[in-house]
Amino acid sequence: MGDRSYLVHDGQVAFVVDPQRDVDRVLSLAESEAVRVTHVFETHIHNDYVTGGYALAQRTGAAYHVNAEDDVSFKRDAIRDGEVVEVSESLRVRAISTPGHTFTHLSYALEGEHPYVFTGGSLLFGSTGRPDLLGQDHAEELARLQHGSAHRLVKELDGSTEVMPTHGFGSFCSATQTEGDESTLAKEQETNPALLKDVEEFVRETLDGLDLYPAYYAHMGPANAAGPSEPDLELPSRADKEVLRERLTAGEWVVDLRTRQAFSAGHVPGTYNFGLDGQFSTWLGWMIPWGTPVTLLGESEEQVAEAQRELVRIGIDELAGQATGEPRDWTDGELGTITTATFADLAQVRHHREVSVLDVRNPKEHEESHVAGAVNIPLGQLPQRLDEAPQGEVWVHCASGYRSSIGASFLAAHGRQVVALDDDFDEQAGKVGLPLEGSAAS
Repeated sequence: MGDRSYLVHDGQVAFVVDPQRDVDRVLSLAESEAVRVTHVFETHIHNDYVTGGYALAQRTGAAYHVNAEDDVSFKRDAIRDGEVVEVSESLRVRAISTPGHTFTHLSYALEGEHPYVFTGGSLLFGSTGRPDLLGQDHAEELARLQHGSAHRLVKELDGSTEVMPTHGFGSFCSATQTEGDESTLAKEQETNPALLKDVEEFVRETLDGLDLYPAYYAHMGPANAAGPSEPDLELPSRADKEVLRERLTAGEWVVDLRTRQAFSAGHVPGTYNFGLDGQFSTWLGWMIPWGTPVTLLGESEEQVAEAQRELVRIGIDELAGQATGEPRDWTDGELGTITTATFADLAQVRHHREVSVLDVRNPKEHEESHVAGAVNIPLGQLPQRLDEAPQGEVWVHCASGYRSSIGASFLAAHGRQVVALDDDFDEQAGKVGLPLEGSAAS
């Protein structure tokens, strides 16, 4: 999901920063390190995943540190800017107010011989957390605050301090793309726009660069403010062929977890392909009408369990069922197939007949460069904008093939004739003679 959680210990006691929902991973790590979790810190009320902080504190008896200014419905150890928590003699954690991603965002500095700062959605590797998740009305104000927060961190902390963000590894909480696995405040001063640009330029470029973010984010803040419980990760009941047929007829979502290559070769008609080899939960959570029953189809129980774990992280706790094996284990009817192709194939076929091109990338991607004449419907909006999809033969593409398979499977399930482009747009589209338009093509 593009997020990190942290466990820090001194050999005896530990604190955890921004744990995700499935806290069994944290507990297993603590056990393997032979340490006891005594404190849990939240940098902010998260918008992209359901926290495991409250559940972890309940399981371990740890103090649960949440900003005193956050409006939550559970008991917490309220913490404010400047307060120091002595986890142990060698683990002293100082809260630093760093608004920008949210108004009440906190970073946590662990000072000592090897200093760290846990920056949550504030200072990321080469970027910052996006400022628009609380609504466009607050975006400019939060962007200005984000700039100030970045400068506060480098002013108050040593340049050798290692930056440990929660977001930015593919998360849509990042304002711009981030790269790298590690950084320090000194390195950020050399590369991060928030520290290189003046506030007006930073705000303008940040706001201009923002793209869409997942629709399910709307449900995460309220869930986290309520103190979410630990999830039940027991596999749901098995669905046989008849049950699967009934669920598809009823309009429920039956999701095939296999790779796009396996799905295109043969699948149960009406199912959607969200492969576990990509951002599975992000795109499923984005597209599904919230509350729609979900049944998972996987090659193995391990694959289903992995998908279930990802889904509970965004608050999809109740699954209607699951089935494992291969498509012939899931239906007695004919299997569906989806034709796959490359951009070179598209260039050739357009010489012979008229086909429509559907670009399911997000608007900023499309604006930068796109196939001339392509219709742009971002994948996350496809269920609501299905009527806008071209009629006739539709060639669906994204940046690399993962999203195009999801989009093609969705269109095929609704009776459309589709071809899924399984190819790299940036590398191939311009090399094979396809006419391109957009800011990068001009």
